[in-house]
Amino acid sequence: MADLLLIEDEAVIRKALHRLLSRHDYGVYQAESLEQAQAEWSLDAFDLILADMRLPGQAGTETIALTETPVIIMTSYASVQSAVEAMRRGAVDYIAKPFDHDELLLLVERALKDGQLQRQNAALKAHVERDYPVSGIVGNCEAMQHVFTRIHKVAPTDASVLILGESGTGKELVARALHEQSSRAEGPLVAVNCAAIPESLIEAELFGHEKGAFTGAVGARAGLVESADGGTLFLDEIGELPQQAQGRLLRVLQEGEIRRVGSTHARRVNIRLIAATHRDLKALVQSGDFREDLFFRIDVMQIRLPPLRERTEDIPELARFLLEKTCQRLNRPALTLSEGAVEALCHHDWPGNVREMENTIERAVILAEGATITPEMLGLPGAEPAAGPTSAAAGEEPAAVRQDLSLEDYFRQYVLTHQEHMTETALARGLGISRKALWEKRQRHGIPRPGSNRG
Repeated sequence: MADLLLIEDEAVIRKALHRLLSRHDYGVYQAESLEQAQAEWSLDAFDLILADMRLPGQAGTETIALTETPVIIMTSYASVQSAVEAMRRGAVDYIAKPFDHDELLLLVERALKDGQLQRQNAALKAHVERDYPVSGIVGNCEAMQHVFTRIHKVAPTDASVLILGESGTGKELVARALHEQSSRAEGPLVAVNCAAIPESLIEAELFGHEKGAFTGAVGARAGLVESADGGTLFLDEIGELPQQAQGRLLRVLQEGEIRRVGSTHARRVNIRLIAATHRDLKALVQSGDFREDLFFRIDVMQIRLPPLRERTEDIPELARFLLEKTCQRLNRPALTLSEGAVEALCHHDWPGNVREMENTIERAVILAEGATITPEMLGLPGAEPAAGPTSAAAGEEPAAVRQDLSLEDYFRQYVLTHQEHMTETALARGLGISRKALWEKRQRHGIPRPGSNRG
């Protein structure tokens, strides 16, 4: 039951509202003035406050600044100006007397739902920030802690940042973290993959164009740099930017202005640039493929992301994080990783880094039939399922099972190979499934337990 505080100086209206709200299972507390309400209760203890605009002593709108609790302002003096003033001060809504009872009840219900949603979002954000302090980026190794420190230090500034790292290491996540922790967080973040735009179109895409500037330019169009005005421009794979576009970008950084393709007039823009590349920009400068003056402009602060193979201690936590996220995205029940699956993940080189791991786990979630991800579901080269304890006699070695089989053929061969010397519990553990799932698969594949009635 939600608790409401009603601050109203007219006794008749106060009692009528008390009866109305109480009949709809709200806990209603009453006060004649804001001073009385403060003297008797903590304003933050309520789920919603309904305050008259004109009260003896402090005005009802003063309630808004004194609490985090949502406030609905009531008044007999309805006007556009007072409504705007109440909303400007932070009221969640505004209602004029005399009240329509149904309208008031709907207003209260909506305000309570919105308040609950905001609290849930705040709690979820606090949980994520506690476990993953930089925009959900997972990593406890020394190299990643250095990355987090760099992000926290440079994010509040307007300095240009160059993010270096192999493909799939999470460069865009770092760019988003820098934007979200900056003073530009309320502005746009425009992300551009320079390698994905044809060279003939990249200048028009970035800087915009005027009507008739080139074949197909049937109208004027703002570019992506203009779209980022007041916010952050993230140029991924900046090493692929053509020389002429590099010159235009340099002018943006030096003069804070752009000129659309085909235009003679410059436009002012205010952006922060974050760039990323997996290439060696210094080598591109030496070969003449990248402007030296632009390199010095963007290389104010470097953040280097380590490849996944250099931070294997983060793999178990990262894998579980990606598994949880993938299950939620695919609307699948929560799954767990078997010990063998975690070991297989830790021993893989991950040439595609985190992106490759994310794709691997998504494939495993799609293939999973039980509650556990097993090594063979991951499809990694040389992945071995956890064999688990067996009842084999001392010195006996179970026969090897080929790793290049389909999941169904692998199950059949694994069971037929090991069932003579392994218990059902050990078989299920080795396959990463429950005993019930093992029994169901036996029935589906027509593989009875040894010694059972086959007739």
